[in-house]
Amino acid sequence: MPRDMGDSLLADLAGPDRDGLKRLWEETVGCPPPRYLAPEFMARVIAHERQVKALGGLTATERRALRMMAEGRSSPEAAATALGPSSGAQIVRDWNGRSYRVEVLADGYRFDGKTYRSLSSIAKRITGTNWSGPRFFGLVSRRAAGGEIREG
Repeated sequence: MPRDMGDSLLADLAGPDRDGLKRLWEETVGCPPPRYLAPEFMARVIAHERQVKALGGLTATERRALRMMAEGRSSPEAAATALGPSSGAQIVRDWNGRSYRVEVLADGYRFDGKTYRSLSSIAKRITGTNWSGPRFFGLVSRRAAGGEIREG
């Protein structure tokens, strides 16, 4: 975020008293703040909401991973795995004697010079049959994908 943009989003948060922050909260959040909220916390929430509106917030997948961690249903490591690889990462899969390389983009995946919205569509192109893309590329285990793992 350019510094001047950030400054303009936050410029009016330094001076107001509690009543002024309550007014800014209602304008920004759309409802009155909780009764006993500290003014410093109100200013931080207002700043965060403004930044989210101006620059975008977390994706649904990121919110879900954070919610699972908050509820104790996931470790930070498992949540990071659930989020998948970062933009710029390379995913490699060997299949039937050939190596396939997929580049992770911010809004999809690049494979053989073409952009795809999902790993599953790439897995189908490679195998000719429907696959869970994350499962095919080894990003989730069979157990995590809902299947059963049998030894032996």
